[in-house]
Amino acid sequence: MFIMRLISILFLFFLVACNSGKSEEEMEELWSKAQTRTEILDRSGTKFNSAIDMDLAMRDAETRLQTGGGLFGKGGLSLQGIINNDEENNNSTTSIAMPVNVFLWRGALETIDFMPLSSADPVGGIIITDWYSTSNNESERCKLNIFISGKKLNTENLKVTSFCQEYKNQIWVNKLVEEDNNIKIENAILNKAKKLRLQSS
Repeated sequence: MFIMRLISILFLFFLVACNSGKSEEEMEELWSKAQTRTEILDRSGTKFNSAIDMDLAMRDAETRLQTGGGLFGKGGLSLQGIINNDEENNNSTTSIAMPVNVFLWRGALETIDFMPLSSADPVGGIIITDWYSTSNNESERCKLNIFISGKKLNTENLKVTSFCQEYKNQIWVNKLVEEDNNIKIENAILNKAKKLRLQSS
């Protein structure tokens, strides 16, 4: 028994010695390459767009690499879990502690439920949709960035920014979006949030 343990220990020392053949320069080069932001984002498979929010994308990427999941660990985050979350369930181990107004959050998700989601971060209060076109007008597409802050259900805690493009000469060209359109979407979300609050009381 003692001999078998001794052989195992010697074998481990042999493996370590083989791996230590690389020079410090080679090891530093490998390490630096592995730690570039692009490499981290590529390896992690993060769903967040680094061009929109680099800090959020990096935070999610690092968490994915460390835990095997996203910002919320291996279990990840489901859209159903976000919509069904309410203030009474915030003490549950399966719910997400919402630092933003839960009715604004749910109201925003339900108002834009016809659009595909690119990302939804209830901790940061950020909802980003993917591009969406109607079947009646496929040469135009729009996407939304929705920012929710604070616990109160009011207009100051909600900001909608929309982006639209038109397909011309085989490329997508940005269109000017009037601020009134963003305000209309904000009002629709606020009205939905108020209805949700009334239904919960």
